[in-house]
Amino acid sequence: MAIIRRNDPFRDLRALQDQLFRTFDSAYRGSGGEDEQSMVATWSPLVDIFEDSEGITLKAELPEVEAKDVEIQIEGNTLTLKGERKLEHEDKRDGYHRVERTYGSFSRTFTLPSTVDVEHITAESKDGVLRVFLWGRSRCPSCRCRRRRRRGR
Repeated sequence: MAIIRRNDPFRDLRALQDQLFRTFDSAYRGSGGEDEQSMVATWSPLVDIFEDSEGITLKAELPEVEAKDVEIQIEGNTLTLKGERKLEHEDKRDGYHRVERTYGSFSRTFTLPSTVDVEHITAESKDGVLRVFLWGRSRCPSCRCRRRRRRGR
């Protein structure tokens, strides 16, 4: 089984750019600390995609994102995951030495092959990982039942 890693050569560049913007923004405002706005940005969850004999599975890392805050959209052969990781206001930031995690909205879009049955998709969230399963057209159990009924008529 081949391991596919999502290599984003611009990730470090974007992180450096964000850090520079935060540094210069606080210097111009005259504030020494970071506020909520500088910690809120667009982020992109990491996703593993693999295929087996039954269909395609997407596993998205969404730590501290509740399932109700994730939207799964399908239009044609495009699947989109949208959501938001919210900044917790209950924490006392005075004790923080560093805040590196990004909060805010995210969106990931994937083009689906024609072999996927977009009518029968399952999704579950457990331990910070969203698992979306896309049945293959010839493998979906409920599709097979309908095909057998049609053939039997």
